[in-house]
Amino acid sequence: MTLTRKRAAIRIRVFAPGSVGNVGPGLDILGLALAACGDRVEASWDPSKEIVIADPGHPSISTDPRRNTAGLAASEVLRRAGQAGRGVRLRVEKGLPLSGGQGGSAASAVAAAVAVNHLLDVPLDRMALLEACLAAEEAVAGRHADNIAPSLLGGIVLIRSLDPPDLVPLPVPRNLYVALARPEQQLRTMDGRAVLPGLVARDLAMYQAAQVGAMIAALGSGNLRLLGRALDDRIAEPARAPLLPGFEEAKAAALDAGALGASISGSGPTAFALVGSEAAGRRVAEAMATAYRRAGLSCQTLVSKVDRKGARLES
Repeated sequence: MTLTRKRAAIRIRVFAPGSVGNVGPGLDILGLALAACGDRVEASWDPSKEIVIADPGHPSISTDPRRNTAGLAASEVLRRAGQAGRGVRLRVEKGLPLSGGQGGSAASAVAAAVAVNHLLDVPLDRMALLEACLAAEEAVAGRHADNIAPSLLGGIVLIRSLDPPDLVPLPVPRNLYVALARPEQQLRTMDGRAVLPGLVARDLAMYQAAQVGAMIAALGSGNLRLLGRALDDRIAEPARAPLLPGFEEAKAAALDAGALGASISGSGPTAFALVGSEAAGRRVAEAMATAYRRAGLSCQTLVSKVDRKGARLES
């Protein structure tokens, strides 16, 4: 993301891409940005000296800035910039589903944070913005950055540490695509996190760590076959799959249709698959949708490249 300066701005409009959290075995520590979808936030000064959510983007999203990630992020940016008490009006355009596993709450927080930062003439750097978004996301979905980091920075990101934040951008193979299938259901992040095991056996922890290491090696070398083999989550996916009717069938259909690997996007319900071409992505997405329909669930599909830019200003 390029933090260009924009003086005397009246309205700032920012796009923040959606994301796939975890990316299989990388629970809370891996995330990738999606080029084909995201949220937009327009920010302007407001004479009320408060954060005003003029449009939350969806009727079921709160307009209370203390319960809205865009409002929380905006407030935190103002506080960190020493401008607490200034009034900001936000209008959110939701391009991402609610509780759909595509980083919707994170994208709204990121877009709002970047927009308000530009209203202030960019006093905060990217790490300060990340921490502002973390504070917002923590209030609604827990303290993790696997959606926030790729939405803010773009690409595929390893979160090496949160305290202090230490993010590692990873190489993105040029021919990597993501196929997504979102069945008509919702799963709140807090509910998806509630079923995660508190403890795992040492052998399982070692296996999971090996898969994350293999994914990083595969991204660095461009070895998509290795990337697909390493996309094997044995901690979160088995715990969450029973909450997601049709997922097991959709994953099997994706693999049968030629996907490199497949898993749950974030906490779900969206399923995702990694593929080596756009054509393969369309084929795999349709196979997943067919599996969901057979399970009695209508389904929306999307094929996306990895977004390499992250949050950015729009004219």
